[in-house]
Amino acid sequence: MIPATFDYEVAESPEHAIALLGDQEEAKLLAGGHSLLPAMKIRLARPSLLVDVGRLTELSYIREDGDRIAIGALTRHRDLHEDDLLKEHCPIVAYAAGLIGDPQVRHRGTIGGTLAHGDPASDLPAVILALDGELVVRGADGERTIPAGEFFEGVFQTAIAPAEMLVEVRLPKLGSQAGWSYLKLTRRAQDWATVAVAAVVQRSNGSIGQASIGLTNMGATSLRAATAEDAIAGGAAIEEAAALIAQGTDPPSDQLASADFRRHLIGVIGRRALEEAASR
Repeated sequence: MIPATFDYEVAESPEHAIALLGDQEEAKLLAGGHSLLPAMKIRLARPSLLVDVGRLTELSYIREDGDRIAIGALTRHRDLHEDDLLKEHCPIVAYAAGLIGDPQVRHRGTIGGTLAHGDPASDLPAVILALDGELVVRGADGERTIPAGEFFEGVFQTAIAPAEMLVEVRLPKLGSQAGWSYLKLTRRAQDWATVAVAAVVQRSNGSIGQASIGLTNMGATSLRAATAEDAIAGGAAIEEAAALIAQGTDPPSDQLASADFRRHLIGVIGRRALEEAASR
């Protein structure tokens, strides 16, 4: 199909982009375009104005910020995957970014675009959730910081207001006692994940004392496996905790898998992810 008619503006700065968003209802930001443009072609999205922010190089960076890593919203997946600072301090993000789509997608797609799109089948939202990351959004009234657990509100819905834009992602540095894993199951290379698990664990005396578990494609948003996390904190073995991962989820049924099959898969993938994180 052909997209509906829209206007197009190139933003000269983040402030210019925010002003343009406030000028028209149904305005949308365009960064890499790999999520928005396909939705426009089938008229699932019908923006009145596209604000192109792809040239705002000041929002493309990865740098240390005390005990955290700050990532500009327009940082591309390829840069995440190849960055030495991330590999040293938050390697799960670098690894997961290398699994997104194909090389073309990774060269154009951005971390901000992925997170702002709010697709529960995307890879990075579950990783950011498991890391307890923070997302900085900016509007005409200034900036506000949103915890990852409050950012994703529904299918393609986030806490970003219509005249705001995501400008930065802040992630904790993983210490020497941390282990991590991101495992996903796909039917074909480059498919969206049927299910996936992001696991970040803290080890103590050879065992897991704490775990953060993010789930992909197990509900209307990316989710935390809170019941399994509590079980591990209470001393449960990995196998026991993995059996609880699907609790509280509401997975979809589609052409890739039924809801019941996803509940089964997430336990299997979750156990493997926790075992890999504990051994890393």
